[in-house]
Amino acid sequence: MVIVLKQNPDEQKVEQLIRRLRGMGLKIHQSRGQHSTLLGLVGDTSSVDIDWLRAMEIVESIKRIQEPYKNANRKFHPQDTVVEVGGAKIGGGNFCVIAGPCSVESRDQLCTVAAAVKQAGASMLRGGAFKPRTSPYAFQGLRGEGIKLLLEAKKETGLPIVTEIMDLSQLYLFEQVDVIQVGARNMQNFEMLKELGRLHKPILLKRGLASTLQELLMSAEYILAGGNQQVILCERGIRTFETATRNTLDLSAIPALRAMTHLPILVDPSHATGHAEMVKPMAMAAAAAGADGLMIEVHNDPANALCDGQQSLTPAQFSDVMQATQAILPFACR
Repeated sequence: MVIVLKQNPDEQKVEQLIRRLRGMGLKIHQSRGQHSTLLGLVGDTSSVDIDWLRAMEIVESIKRIQEPYKNANRKFHPQDTVVEVGGAKIGGGNFCVIAGPCSVESRDQLCTVAAAVKQAGASMLRGGAFKPRTSPYAFQGLRGEGIKLLLEAKKETGLPIVTEIMDLSQLYLFEQVDVIQVGARNMQNFEMLKELGRLHKPILLKRGLASTLQELLMSAEYILAGGNQQVILCERGIRTFETATRNTLDLSAIPALRAMTHLPILVDPSHATGHAEMVKPMAMAAAAAGADGLMIEVHNDPANALCDGQQSLTPAQFSDVMQATQAILPFACR
């Protein structure tokens, strides 16, 4: 339920109303806009007397939210959420690019790529320390050592770091990580999402391989309900019958999510297509469709990469993508 208050309401009466509602066991989310103030009620609102609310001098109107996701709902929070990471902003008209190798392989590899993506204009450095691989015999990442190397690259370049967690037992290693990524395979790991909801740290939540947008938002709801409001959504392609690409990039998810939620939306064209030559056109298309940013894989030697070399750009190719994307942004649908 959303209570829309009249313009410039009496603050004392607002506080009295909030205390009364909290006394009913409800959580209250207050959102102040330029022309109105909203009180979002989360919990069992069946006991709330609608006529009592409507009779209040400070109340303009009352809206019922039918969707099961409340905190993530744009009706609940009309203004775009802006997540700030080390000076980089995501959402609210800000465009952010996260770039780096699929997996951290060595200090030289990571620092070389980090310096290159920063020079090209990336705002954050990505790199996998823990790698979920289909084959148990494939490279699984450097694990804790990989996070240490990411922190070294951050110290050298100043770029905030983004890396994926695979299990809650690893959480203690992520204390200095700027953004924790939840991969597609863990999107519905609800116990993990609950724990991440207790943190005061940005969470990048990737859409599952066969998940609907509502399921994605319900996963985000787990984090938001825990008190962590710093959630970034990521469209990374979904599984369809098509075999020409690694996944099918659902660009329609951008305007659809824009209407459904206030959370920022990134697009990962690398995992979506699986082919380096497809990353540039899909990155440009994502920017044109109104995405809040991109997540792109970059490697200094893709042919010899230990993970996903076929979809990784060289630093020169990444610089070209950055220039092409920047040219699209003034015409983006927002």
